[in-house]
Amino acid sequence: MPIHFQLLFAGVIGLVIGSFLNVVVHRVPIMLERAWRAEISELTSEPAADIPPPARYNLWQPRSACPHCAHTLKVWENIPLLSYVLLRGRCSHCQAHISPRYPLLELASALCAIGALVTFGPTGMALAAFGLCAALLAMSAIDIDTHLLPDSMTLPLLWAGLIVNFNGAFTSLHDAVSGAIAGYLVLWSVHWIFRLVRGVEGMGYGDFKLLAALGAWLGWTALPQIVLIAAVAGAATGLAATWIGRMRFEEPLPFGPFLAAGGAVTLFLGSPFYLALGG
Repeated sequence: MPIHFQLLFAGVIGLVIGSFLNVVVHRVPIMLERAWRAEISELTSEPAADIPPPARYNLWQPRSACPHCAHTLKVWENIPLLSYVLLRGRCSHCQAHISPRYPLLELASALCAIGALVTFGPTGMALAAFGLCAALLAMSAIDIDTHLLPDSMTLPLLWAGLIVNFNGAFTSLHDAVSGAIAGYLVLWSVHWIFRLVRGVEGMGYGDFKLLAALGAWLGWTALPQIVLIAAVAGAATGLAATWIGRMRFEEPLPFGPFLAAGGAVTLFLGSPFYLALGG
């Protein structure tokens, strides 16, 4: 197949997966909240009035709907990227604005799919790389919305990295295991040092698990670069947001998206800092 057809196919697949990622980002926090409330109700033996009635609600059901008016989307309203343009960023039923995050996530997914194909060729590695990027995109959006990185996503991603590297796809299995251990312990140590010095938690446990997952995928040698990129990008974003008045200086900033960005950069461009040292 000519390369331009391969790239077009990868882009279309990326858009479709990106549309599904929007469902994941919207529904996973709701599913987690329902599960938490149900557990609390079971432990206390007191049914809570605000728990929604039992209904089939998962990543597949019910059909996609407008979050404002619950209008069920027709097929033509659910075409990745194109529907947003045709609808001019509004719901066809209630005319409420549709968040630009939806087309941006779809576009980012398409670019990741194309990038994986260009970097690794039409191979299983490209498919695995795109799977990693898709997971990172979904978790980043969830972290921005809720300041949470769900265990139901970080832990499977960690195990997937170890499985993918069982035969040394992106790094050796030894380096993958070492990366998972080191990734968790590095941020765990930062968390406790910050807590002892400042008396507050400076980082969430989900960040430890996400960096552990990235270590499992890319190996321990990639961790310094990932952390450096995340720290610089996070600091720059926080300062810029504070300067323009979008957030207060003491307001917490989700770190997951910056770790994800560091992981994606390292996945596609390698670890030049490590290579520069003769690795």
